[in-house]
Amino acid sequence: MIYIHFIINPVSGGGKHHLSEFFIKQFFEPEKYKIKADYTLNKKHAIELAKKAASKHPDIIVACGGDGTINEVASCLLGTNIKLGIIPVGSGNGLASHLNIPRDLKKSLEIIKNGNKILIDAGKINQNYFFSNTGIGIDAMIIKKYEHSSGRKLYSYIKAAILSSFEYRTQPAVISFDDKIINLKTFMIFISNSNEMGYGMSLTPNAMLTDGLLDLILIPELSFTEKIALGFHVLQGTVGRFAKAQHHQVQNLRIEMPLKIYTDAQIDGEHYNLKTNFCKISVIPGALNVLV
Repeated sequence: MIYIHFIINPVSGGGKHHLSEFFIKQFFEPEKYKIKADYTLNKKHAIELAKKAASKHPDIIVACGGDGTINEVASCLLGTNIKLGIIPVGSGNGLASHLNIPRDLKKSLEIIKNGNKILIDAGKINQNYFFSNTGIGIDAMIIKKYEHSSGRKLYSYIKAAILSSFEYRTQPAVISFDDKIINLKTFMIFISNSNEMGYGMSLTPNAMLTDGLLDLILIPELSFTEKIALGFHVLQGTVGRFAKAQHHQVQNLRIEMPLKIYTDAQIDGEHYNLKTNFCKISVIPGALNVLV
């Protein structure tokens, strides 16, 4: 019997998905599948639920939510043979989009039932994992404002980005990787494992989940007109044409913010206040089994 454990975030995507254990069980023959489901109550609760579920040795744990929920569940599966399933019922759904997992519930459940898996890389920033992307600078401020908006919609994200572009003040940063040391008054430091941030937008359209590399975008201080140009390129997925954007592929990097005590970061679309001004970032190749 195949044991599949679902972890459902009931408020993902505005709570409009109505995904339930009763609904899920209609798609799995009871004589062949053991289906269990838990529901998150708040941020980080999926970590607790995933650890508890993993201790029961299921074949698959399915994260039902957005990139934040997926991150919490997937972080608990590294180093295990448990496969990760994804039901993308969040707002941005960047990782699911990269993996071509549809938002249609029936189609995404069929992917889980078929059981086809691939190994994908994971990223690590200090003690936190990421699977889609992480960012320091204006990116973190945008997510912080977005989390406090009235609803997680594309409009709310764009509004947060516009407000942040006026409020954010660049900070000196020292970025080290390979044999390079870059001193930059940074507007954005963006590190991506996947080719989409969510809502169909991308800073790294050529990034791959299986190449053992992270795609690094560095953007220095910008004028008002340059900020407008950058926003246009982000919406069009053409940041590679933006003259001030530096693109590198790395396996490891270090970032120091010498004038800061703490560092604001976004990790897979969730805001974090890291209690340090130093970040060590690396890729873990082939770290996670994912159903696609």
